[in-house]
Amino acid sequence: MRAAILHETGQDKLEVREDVEVVGFGPGKVRVRLRATSLCHSDLSAMSGVLPQPAPFVPGHEGAGDVVEVGEGVTGVAVGDRVVLCWMPPCGSCPHCRRGQGHLCVTSLRRLGTPGFALADGTEVSGFYGTGTFAQELVVTADSVIPVPADMPYEQAALIGCGVTTGLGAAVNTARVEPGSSVAVIGAGGVGVAAVQGARICGAARITVVDPVESRRERALAFGATEAIAPEGLKAAAKGQEAGGFDYVFEAVGRGATVRAAYDATRRGGAVVVIGAGARDDLVQFSMGELFFNEKRLLPSMYGGGDVRRTAARAVDLWRAGRLDLAGMITHRVGLDGVNGAIRQMRSGEALRTVITLD
Repeated sequence: MRAAILHETGQDKLEVREDVEVVGFGPGKVRVRLRATSLCHSDLSAMSGVLPQPAPFVPGHEGAGDVVEVGEGVTGVAVGDRVVLCWMPPCGSCPHCRRGQGHLCVTSLRRLGTPGFALADGTEVSGFYGTGTFAQELVVTADSVIPVPADMPYEQAALIGCGVTTGLGAAVNTARVEPGSSVAVIGAGGVGVAAVQGARICGAARITVVDPVESRRERALAFGATEAIAPEGLKAAAKGQEAGGFDYVFEAVGRGATVRAAYDATRRGGAVVVIGAGARDDLVQFSMGELFFNEKRLLPSMYGGGDVRRTAARAVDLWRAGRLDLAGMITHRVGLDGVNGAIRQMRSGEALRTVITLD
Protein backbone atom coordinates (compact mmCIF):
# COMPACT_ATOMS: atom_id res chain seq x y z
CA MET A 1 0.00 0.00 0.00
CA ARG A 2 1.11 3.58 -0.67
CA ALA A 3 1.31 6.25 2.02
CA ALA A 4 3.17 9.51 2.72
CA ILE A 5 5.27 9.51 5.88
CA LEU A 6 6.98 12.16 8.01
CA HIS A 7 9.97 10.46 9.63
CA GLU A 8 11.02 13.24 12.01
CA THR A 9 9.23 16.26 13.44
CA GLY A 10 10.48 19.42 11.77
CA GLN A 11 11.09 17.92 8.35
CA ASP A 12 9.63 19.85 5.41
CA LYS A 13 8.97 16.92 3.09
CA LEU A 14 7.09 13.65 3.26
CA GLU A 15 8.33 10.39 1.83
CA VAL A 16 5.84 8.53 -0.37
CA ARG A 17 6.40 4.79 0.09
CA GLU A 18 4.97 1.64 -1.45
CA ASP A 19 5.79 -0.77 1.39
CA VAL A 20 3.29 0.42 4.01
CA GLU A 21 0.93 -1.98 5.75
CA VAL A 22 -2.18 -1.15 7.76
CA VAL A 23 -2.14 -2.64 11.27
CA GLY A 24 -4.38 -2.77 14.32
CA PHE A 25 -7.63 -4.17 12.94
CA GLY A 26 -9.80 -5.96 15.49
CA PRO A 27 -12.93 -5.59 17.66
CA GLY A 28 -14.39 -2.09 17.61
CA LYS A 29 -12.32 -1.11 14.56
CA VAL A 30 -13.12 -0.42 10.92
CA ARG A 31 -10.92 -0.55 7.86
CA VAL A 32 -11.47 2.23 5.34
CA ARG A 33 -10.36 2.39 1.71
CA LEU A 34 -9.66 6.08 1.28
CA ARG A 35 -10.54 7.75 -2.01
CA ALA A 36 -9.68 11.39 -1.35
CA THR A 37 -8.02 13.49 1.32
CA SER A 38 -7.34 17.19 1.59
CA LEU A 39 -4.44 19.11 3.06
CA CYS A 40 -5.24 21.18 6.15
CA HIS A 41 -2.93 23.65 7.87
CA SER A 42 -3.11 21.49 10.99
CA ASP A 43 -1.13 18.86 9.09
CA LEU A 44 1.66 21.39 8.65
CA SER A 45 1.41 22.32 12.33
CA ALA A 46 1.87 18.67 13.29
CA MET A 47 4.82 18.34 10.93
CA SER A 48 6.52 21.35 12.53
CA GLY A 49 5.71 20.29 16.09
CA VAL A 50 3.21 23.06 16.89
CA LEU A 51 0.60 20.34 17.38
CA PRO A 52 1.84 17.33 19.34
CA GLN A 53 2.11 14.14 17.28
CA PRO A 54 4.85 11.54 17.76
CA ALA A 55 6.88 10.73 14.64
CA PRO A 56 7.15 8.82 12.42
CA PHE A 57 3.56 9.36 11.35
CA VAL A 58 1.28 9.53 8.34
CA PRO A 59 -0.23 13.05 8.18
CA GLY A 60 -3.73 13.84 7.01
CA HIS A 61 -7.06 13.95 8.81
CA GLU A 62 -9.52 15.30 6.22
CA GLY A 63 -10.35 12.11 4.36
CA ALA A 64 -13.25 10.29 2.75
CA GLY A 65 -13.62 6.73 1.54
CA ASP A 66 -15.51 3.46 1.90
CA VAL A 67 -15.73 1.03 4.79
CA VAL A 68 -14.32 -2.31 3.57
CA GLU A 69 -14.26 -4.26 6.82
CA VAL A 70 -15.82 -3.94 10.28
CA GLY A 71 -14.62 -5.56 13.49
CA GLU A 72 -16.60 -7.42 16.10
CA GLY A 73 -19.02 -5.28 18.06
CA VAL A 74 -19.15 -2.41 15.56
CA THR A 75 -22.59 -0.86 15.11
CA GLY A 76 -23.82 2.17 13.22
CA VAL A 77 -21.57 1.63 10.20
CA ALA A 78 -21.38 -1.23 7.70
CA VAL A 79 -19.25 -2.46 4.83
CA GLY A 80 -19.89 -0.28 1.80
CA ASP A 81 -20.78 2.89 3.71
CA ARG A 82 -19.23 6.10 2.47
CA VAL A 83 -17.61 7.89 5.39
CA VAL A 84 -15.49 10.87 6.41
CA LEU A 85 -12.85 10.69 9.11
CA CYS A 86 -13.34 12.34 12.51
CA TRP A 87 -9.93 13.11 14.01
CA MET A 88 -11.15 13.80 17.56
CA PRO A 89 -14.25 11.69 18.19
CA PRO A 90 -16.19 12.17 21.43
CA CYS A 91 -16.34 9.17 23.77
CA GLY A 92 -19.91 9.87 24.87
CA SER A 93 -19.33 9.23 28.56
CA CYS A 94 -16.75 11.70 29.92
CA PRO A 95 -17.84 14.85 31.83
CA HIS A 96 -17.54 16.99 28.68
CA CYS A 97 -19.68 14.60 26.63
CA ARG A 98 -22.27 14.34 29.39
CA ARG A 99 -22.57 18.14 29.36
CA GLY A 100 -23.16 18.15 25.61
CA GLN A 101 -19.66 19.42 24.84
CA GLY A 102 -18.31 16.42 22.98
CA HIS A 103 -16.01 18.62 20.91
CA LEU A 104 -13.96 19.11 24.11
CA CYS A 105 -13.58 15.38 24.73
CA VAL A 106 -9.90 14.40 24.83
CA THR A 107 -10.32 10.67 25.35
CA SER A 108 -9.18 9.95 21.79
CA LEU A 109 -5.89 11.78 22.40
CA ARG A 110 -4.78 8.80 24.47
CA ARG A 111 -4.36 7.04 21.14
CA LEU A 112 -1.69 9.49 19.96
CA GLY A 113 1.30 7.49 18.85
CA THR A 114 -0.57 4.18 18.67
CA PRO A 115 0.74 2.36 15.57
CA GLY A 116 -1.69 2.35 12.67
CA PHE A 117 0.82 1.43 9.99
CA ALA A 118 4.03 -0.55 9.62
CA LEU A 119 6.85 -0.48 7.09
CA ALA A 120 8.35 -3.56 5.47
CA ASP A 121 11.33 -3.38 7.83
CA GLY A 122 9.04 -3.53 10.86
CA THR A 123 9.12 0.18 11.72
CA GLU A 124 5.88 1.19 13.44
CA VAL A 125 4.17 4.35 12.20
CA SER A 126 1.24 6.19 13.76
CA GLY A 127 -1.46 8.21 12.02
CA PHE A 128 -2.02 11.90 12.69
CA TYR A 129 -4.37 12.17 15.69
CA GLY A 130 -5.43 8.55 15.26
CA THR A 131 -6.23 8.89 11.55
CA GLY A 132 -3.52 9.40 8.90
CA THR A 133 -5.38 9.95 5.65
CA PHE A 134 -2.34 10.36 3.39
CA ALA A 135 -2.62 6.63 2.82
CA GLN A 136 -4.70 4.39 0.60
CA GLU A 137 -6.17 2.53 3.57
CA LEU A 138 -6.33 2.94 7.32
CA VAL A 139 -7.75 1.28 10.39
CA VAL A 140 -9.51 3.43 12.97
CA THR A 141 -11.91 3.00 15.86
CA ALA A 142 -15.52 2.92 14.74
CA ASP A 143 -16.23 6.25 16.42
CA SER A 144 -13.70 7.91 14.08
CA VAL A 145 -15.89 7.60 10.99
CA ILE A 146 -19.02 9.57 10.11
CA PRO A 147 -21.31 8.19 7.37
CA VAL A 148 -22.22 10.56 4.54
CA PRO A 149 -24.62 10.12 1.61
CA ALA A 150 -23.45 7.71 -1.10
CA ASP A 151 -23.93 10.36 -3.77
CA MET A 152 -21.66 12.92 -2.10
CA PRO A 153 -18.38 13.23 -4.04
CA TYR A 154 -15.42 11.93 -2.04
CA GLU A 155 -13.33 15.06 -2.53
CA GLN A 156 -16.08 17.33 -1.23
CA ALA A 157 -16.95 15.01 1.63
CA ALA A 158 -13.31 15.01 2.76
CA LEU A 159 -13.47 18.74 3.59
CA ILE A 160 -16.15 18.09 6.20
CA GLY A 161 -13.67 16.08 8.28
CA CYS A 162 -12.09 19.23 9.73
CA GLY A 163 -11.88 22.60 7.96
CA VAL A 164 -15.50 23.06 6.95
CA THR A 165 -16.87 21.69 10.22
CA THR A 166 -14.49 23.93 12.18
CA GLY A 167 -15.24 27.17 10.32
CA LEU A 168 -18.94 26.63 9.79
CA GLY A 169 -19.41 25.52 13.39
CA ALA A 170 -17.56 28.56 14.72
CA ALA A 171 -20.17 30.81 13.12
CA VAL A 172 -23.24 28.66 13.74
CA ASN A 173 -22.46 27.00 17.09
CA THR A 174 -19.93 29.18 18.90
CA ALA A 175 -20.69 32.74 17.80
CA ARG A 176 -24.32 32.17 16.75
CA VAL A 177 -24.00 35.06 14.36
CA GLU A 178 -27.14 37.18 14.34
CA PRO A 179 -28.89 38.21 11.11
CA GLY A 180 -27.93 41.69 9.96
CA SER A 181 -24.68 41.76 11.94
CA SER A 182 -21.20 42.81 10.84
CA VAL A 183 -18.44 40.21 10.68
CA ALA A 184 -14.72 40.22 10.01
CA VAL A 185 -12.72 37.07 9.31
CA ILE A 186 -8.94 37.21 9.69
CA GLY A 187 -7.39 34.52 7.51
CA ALA A 188 -8.87 33.40 4.19
CA GLY A 189 -7.67 29.81 4.19
CA GLY A 190 -10.02 26.84 4.23
CA VAL A 191 -11.23 27.39 7.79
CA GLY A 192 -11.63 31.13 7.28
CA VAL A 193 -13.64 30.64 4.08
CA ALA A 194 -15.84 28.12 5.88
CA ALA A 195 -16.42 30.75 8.59
CA VAL A 196 -17.33 33.26 5.87
CA GLN A 197 -19.90 30.82 4.52
CA GLY A 198 -21.21 30.15 8.01
CA ALA A 199 -21.65 33.88 8.66
CA ARG A 200 -23.43 34.28 5.31
CA ILE A 201 -25.73 31.35 6.08
CA CYS A 202 -26.55 32.94 9.47
CA GLY A 203 -27.57 36.15 7.70
CA ALA A 204 -24.67 38.52 8.39
CA ALA A 205 -25.16 41.77 6.48
CA ARG A 206 -21.48 42.61 6.10
CA ILE A 207 -18.56 40.17 5.98
CA THR A 208 -15.06 41.62 5.72
CA VAL A 209 -12.21 39.21 4.97
CA VAL A 210 -8.65 40.10 6.01
CA ASP A 211 -5.66 38.35 4.45
CA PRO A 212 -2.20 39.40 3.22
CA VAL A 213 -2.48 37.33 0.01
CA GLU A 214 -4.44 39.12 -2.71
CA SER A 215 -5.59 35.96 -4.48
CA ARG A 216 -7.03 34.58 -1.25
CA ARG A 217 -8.87 37.85 -0.61
CA GLU A 218 -10.38 37.78 -4.09
CA ARG A 219 -11.47 34.15 -3.73
CA ALA A 220 -13.27 34.91 -0.48
CA LEU A 221 -15.65 37.26 -2.29
CA ALA A 222 -17.10 34.29 -4.18
CA PHE A 223 -18.12 32.64 -0.90
CA GLY A 224 -20.11 35.53 0.52
CA ALA A 225 -17.59 38.10 1.72
CA THR A 226 -18.76 41.64 0.95
CA GLU A 227 -15.33 43.21 1.33
CA ALA A 228 -11.75 41.92 1.22
CA ILE A 229 -8.83 43.90 2.63
CA ALA A 230 -5.17 43.53 3.53
CA PRO A 231 -4.27 43.40 7.25
CA GLU A 232 -3.10 47.01 7.28
CA GLY A 233 -6.63 48.09 6.38
CA LEU A 234 -8.36 46.35 9.29
CA LYS A 235 -8.06 49.19 11.80
CA ALA A 236 -9.70 51.69 9.45
CA ALA A 237 -12.40 49.21 8.47
CA ALA A 238 -13.25 48.63 12.13
CA LYS A 239 -13.42 52.33 12.91
CA GLY A 240 -15.75 52.75 9.94
CA GLN A 241 -18.37 50.53 11.57
CA GLU A 242 -21.28 52.26 13.29
CA ALA A 243 -20.25 51.04 16.74
CA GLY A 244 -16.52 51.54 16.13
CA GLY A 245 -15.89 47.86 15.52
CA PHE A 246 -17.37 44.65 14.13
CA ASP A 247 -20.02 42.65 15.94
CA TYR A 248 -17.98 39.47 15.44
CA VAL A 249 -14.35 38.97 14.47
CA PHE A 250 -13.13 35.46 13.65
CA GLU A 251 -9.42 34.72 14.00
CA ALA A 252 -8.57 31.83 11.68
CA VAL A 253 -4.78 32.10 11.70
CA GLY A 254 -3.68 30.82 15.10
CA ARG A 255 -1.27 33.56 16.18
CA GLY A 256 -1.25 35.81 19.21
CA ALA A 257 -0.76 38.94 17.09
CA THR A 258 -3.87 38.27 15.01
CA VAL A 259 -5.95 37.47 18.10
CA ARG A 260 -4.94 40.87 19.47
CA ALA A 261 -5.84 42.50 16.15
CA ALA A 262 -9.19 40.72 16.24
CA TYR A 263 -9.87 42.03 19.75
CA ASP A 264 -9.03 45.58 18.72
CA ALA A 265 -11.32 45.35 15.67
CA THR A 266 -14.31 44.16 17.71
CA ARG A 267 -16.86 46.63 19.03
CA ARG A 268 -17.51 46.95 22.75
CA GLY A 269 -19.80 44.08 23.70
CA GLY A 270 -18.91 42.16 20.54
CA ALA A 271 -17.35 38.72 20.19
CA VAL A 272 -13.83 37.59 19.29
CA VAL A 273 -13.99 34.01 18.00
CA VAL A 274 -10.63 32.22 18.05
CA ILE A 275 -10.54 29.32 15.57
CA GLY A 276 -6.85 29.09 14.69
CA ALA A 277 -4.74 26.41 16.38
CA GLY A 278 -1.62 28.13 17.67
CA ALA A 279 1.53 27.25 19.57
CA ARG A 280 1.50 26.88 23.34
CA ASP A 281 4.22 29.50 23.80
CA ASP A 282 2.57 32.11 21.55
CA LEU A 283 1.03 34.53 24.03
CA VAL A 284 -1.51 37.34 23.67
CA GLN A 285 -1.86 40.12 26.24
CA PHE A 286 -4.88 42.06 27.47
CA SER A 287 -5.16 44.51 30.34
CA MET A 288 -7.64 43.89 33.12
CA GLY A 289 -9.03 47.35 32.51
CA GLU A 290 -9.92 46.75 28.87
CA LEU A 291 -11.37 43.32 29.56
CA PHE A 292 -13.65 44.80 32.20
CA PHE A 293 -14.57 48.03 30.44
CA ASN A 294 -15.09 46.73 26.90
CA GLU A 295 -16.94 43.53 27.79
CA LYS A 296 -15.79 41.90 24.59
CA ARG A 297 -16.45 38.17 24.65
CA LEU A 298 -13.47 35.90 23.94
CA LEU A 299 -14.87 32.72 22.41
CA PRO A 300 -12.38 30.00 21.52
CA SER A 301 -13.95 27.50 19.12
CA MET A 302 -12.52 24.00 18.82
CA TYR A 303 -13.62 21.66 16.03
CA GLY A 304 -16.79 23.62 15.36
CA GLY A 305 -17.69 24.33 18.98
CA GLY A 306 -20.42 21.69 19.18
CA ASP A 307 -21.32 18.07 18.53
CA VAL A 308 -19.11 17.21 15.56
CA ARG A 309 -21.53 14.68 14.10
CA ARG A 310 -24.39 17.13 14.25
CA THR A 311 -22.28 19.89 12.66
CA ALA A 312 -21.10 17.51 9.93
CA ALA A 313 -24.69 16.47 9.24
CA ARG A 314 -25.69 20.13 9.07
CA ALA A 315 -22.88 20.75 6.56
CA VAL A 316 -24.19 17.91 4.39
CA ASP A 317 -27.72 19.30 4.51
CA LEU A 318 -26.52 22.81 3.62
CA TRP A 319 -24.42 21.41 0.76
CA ARG A 320 -27.39 19.51 -0.64
CA ALA A 321 -29.53 22.64 -0.39
CA GLY A 322 -26.94 24.59 -2.41
CA ARG A 323 -26.13 26.93 0.47
CA LEU A 324 -22.66 25.59 1.31
CA ASP A 325 -20.12 25.62 -1.53
CA LEU A 326 -17.68 22.74 -1.08
CA ALA A 327 -16.62 22.27 -4.69
CA GLY A 328 -15.49 25.88 -4.95
CA MET A 329 -13.15 25.46 -2.00
CA ILE A 330 -11.06 22.93 -3.90
CA THR A 331 -8.47 24.91 -5.85
CA HIS A 332 -5.93 22.16 -6.63
CA ARG A 333 -5.96 18.40 -7.22
CA VAL A 334 -2.96 16.08 -7.12
CA GLY A 335 -2.11 12.43 -6.68
CA LEU A 336 -0.21 11.18 -3.66
CA ASP A 337 3.10 11.80 -5.46
CA GLY A 338 2.22 15.50 -5.54
CA VAL A 339 1.79 15.88 -1.78
CA ASN A 340 4.99 17.88 -1.25
CA GLY A 341 4.00 20.33 -3.98
CA ALA A 342 0.64 20.71 -2.25
CA ILE A 343 2.43 21.53 1.00
CA ARG A 344 4.40 24.29 -0.75
CA GLN A 345 1.20 25.70 -2.26
CA MET A 346 -0.48 25.86 1.15
CA ARG A 347 2.50 27.53 2.78
CA SER A 348 2.60 30.19 0.07
CA GLY A 349 -1.13 30.84 0.26
CA GLU A 350 -1.66 29.76 -3.35
CA ALA A 351 -4.02 26.91 -2.44
CA LEU A 352 -7.26 27.12 -0.50
CA ARG A 353 -7.76 23.36 -0.32
CA THR A 354 -5.77 20.79 -2.29
CA VAL A 355 -7.43 17.41 -2.71
CA ILE A 356 -5.18 14.36 -2.95
CA THR A 357 -6.70 11.43 -4.80
CA LEU A 358 -5.76 8.00 -3.45
CA ASP A 359 -6.43 5.61 -6.34
